[in-house]
Amino acid sequence: MSAPPPPAEAVLRRLEWTVLRRLDGLMHGDYRTLFRGGGLDLAELREYQYHDDVRHIDWNVTARMRAPFVRTFNEERELTAWFLLDLSPSLDFGSAGTQKRAVSAEFVALLARLFTRHGNRVGALLYGDEVDAVIPPRGGRRHVLHLLHRVLEREPRQTSRPTDLDAFLRSAGEMMKRRALVFVVSDFVSAPGWAAALGRLARRHEVVAVRLYDPLETELPDLGLVVMQDAETGEQLLVDTHDPGFRARFAAAAARREREVRASLAQAQVDALELATDDDLADAVFRFADLRKRRGKLAAGGGMPEHLRERHEVPVA
Repeated sequence: MSAPPPPAEAVLRRLEWTVLRRLDGLMHGDYRTLFRGGGLDLAELREYQYHDDVRHIDWNVTARMRAPFVRTFNEERELTAWFLLDLSPSLDFGSAGTQKRAVSAEFVALLARLFTRHGNRVGALLYGDEVDAVIPPRGGRRHVLHLLHRVLEREPRQTSRPTDLDAFLRSAGEMMKRRALVFVVSDFVSAPGWAAALGRLARRHEVVAVRLYDPLETELPDLGLVVMQDAETGEQLLVDTHDPGFRARFAAAAARREREVRASLAQAQVDALELATDDDLADAVFRFADLRKRRGKLAAGGGMPEHLRERHEVPVA
């Protein structure tokens, strides 16, 4: 009898035989939505046409020619994706037998395999109390297995300092020199003040914030007396969940934290993909593809200045 495959191999094989095969049958034209190159090589300058990306308008040439001109590029098909993985102790929580860290690992493995199957490279930065591991971008299934193994075999920390996403994102920005597609995978349970660092990262790279959460983090059921522990500091507290007033205060605090996280993501101007511990991974990838589609449509014409929009107005029948 052959020995059972190692955990990383077992997880990746299961994803390939279930979720990845399902995606292969359903995604069709979404390939180009997911895999878009950096487009860094200038091809030519030409007059603006309706639906061109307004970010490519050359304002100096536009001013000289008195008509809008855009730069066009030869697209670089190879894409580099970085996964910035928050693996702090709060990720080791899950109410239905599935921890946020396991969801993070499977989501990263699935997307990394999607990318590498088409010749792209993936890398990762792992964060506990600090950036303590850097996995350089490479391609191939073996590299995805290595990345997944590093995440799954990582020993959970019993206690730590409170998560500092600001420091993590600043360190990541210093390490990633070339433009890339960047996934910040975290529950965003952190000391405040990380929005500015995320915004700076998004100005250089294309950034998607993947927000992990568990339904029990927003609303407590009536479980009687329970001991609650702060995953970040290890502090414990005996609480009475039978008390409606306590549950109401818990829900209010969760709602306040939700508003703060959403406000910070909006301030950073990044797309956010929310991923619950009971989510379907294939649905999560489709939501990611939809985010990329909507981002492309907005870039193509949503922000055209009024004086240029008048020149290229589409008549309404």
